[in-house]
Amino acid sequence: MVCNIRHALVRTGNSLPIFIHLLSIDAKVTNMANYIAVVHKDPKSDFGVSFPDFPGCITAGSTIDEAKDMAHDALSLHIRGMLEDGEIIPTPSKLEDIMDDPHYSDAVAILVVSVSEAKPRSIRVNITVPEDMLRKIDNVAKKRGMSRSSFLVHAAQNAITQPG
Repeated sequence: MVCNIRHALVRTGNSLPIFIHLLSIDAKVTNMANYIAVVHKDPKSDFGVSFPDFPGCITAGSTIDEAKDMAHDALSLHIRGMLEDGEIIPTPSKLEDIMDDPHYSDAVAILVVSVSEAKPRSIRVNITVPEDMLRKIDNVAKKRGMSRSSFLVHAAQNAITQPG
């Protein structure tokens, strides 16, 4: 899995800064889910990380960056274990709901961690595409560091999820 920071925002609340990082985890799958990780810090402790949607899934790091990396690993392993045990993966909570929850009022950071959902089975297909369109698809896919198949799947997903 590859972990990339896609976006960072800073929001101040009460007297503590709240840092929001978006992590993207690419596991060569098409379905992603975003879960909130809450970071806590006591004066003489590491940065502790918990997941409101996954009670019992916790980790820590000596720095906020280490905690972020550990959060990615902890959540990925936790979800993998749940899937192996046949458990249902919860729907991600909304950031606003977690920010409003008094249990998380002492948070020093909120991490939004994207994890791949269960990988669907891929099926090879044969399609007919005009030659000039195929060249355009290949050029755009290459610029984005994607395969032709990955690009076509992402384009189809975007078309399917757009309203109207």
